[in-house]
Amino acid sequence: MGMTITEKILADHAGLKKVSPGDLIDAEIDVIMGHDLSTPLAIKEMERIGATRVFDPEKIVIVPDHFTPNKDLEAAETCKDLRSFCRRQGIVHYFEVGRMGISHALLPEHGLVLPGDLVVGGDSHTCTYGALGCFSTGIGSTDLAAAMMTGKLWFKVPESKKYIYQGKLNKWVCGKDLILHTIGDIGVDGALYSAMEFAGSAIDELTISDRLTMTNMAVEAGAKNGIFQVDKITEEYIRARASRPETLRCSFKPAS
Repeated sequence: MGMTITEKILADHAGLKKVSPGDLIDAEIDVIMGHDLSTPLAIKEMERIGATRVFDPEKIVIVPDHFTPNKDLEAAETCKDLRSFCRRQGIVHYFEVGRMGISHALLPEHGLVLPGDLVVGGDSHTCTYGALGCFSTGIGSTDLAAAMMTGKLWFKVPESKKYIYQGKLNKWVCGKDLILHTIGDIGVDGALYSAMEFAGSAIDELTISDRLTMTNMAVEAGAKNGIFQVDKITEEYIRARASRPETLRCSFKPAS
């Protein structure tokens, strides 16, 4: 039996020919996301151990998400500290006030996460980006600090579970309905530390927004990540947005 999508991505980023569920690996990261809840703690952890530079300012995305617009002085100070850190580090993808928003919508919309990528973020719903065919998962602030310093993290390869949805969707039925029904069926721990792979004829017709909704909620079933196979709908979405002209793992190019 061949490797699953998740296993292929993890093996590729670990420099291995093959991985299996339960394997412990060290893997290189393509994109690291932090927002105004998780990043301040990560910055303090970096300072505590004396780290002065991030590993690559082009691979880190920082979004003032929860405290902007600022509701009080504490929120304003938090975002000010975030801004100062990004300026010191030369973070390329810092979403300043006026550009910021929900991080899980911004990264796909700006073409910062691409098929085949390995993405981590300081938020449990980082699994959202798996809709675009990448391995994407949430981490805590300590791991976020380690990732920003080294560009690597260790992972336990999750078991993949494929959820197949056959037939055609009735009018007004969308991805949110599918994932809510699925979680209601398997329970909030029904995919504990698993890779939820979504497939089937009903899935093939889903828009990217529906797919993003389903992978976003994979964590609500306890999953490590959610993921879709790349198809023509993915390719069309990526070609119009990709921020990188090419990657090692896909040939999609940004719109001219």
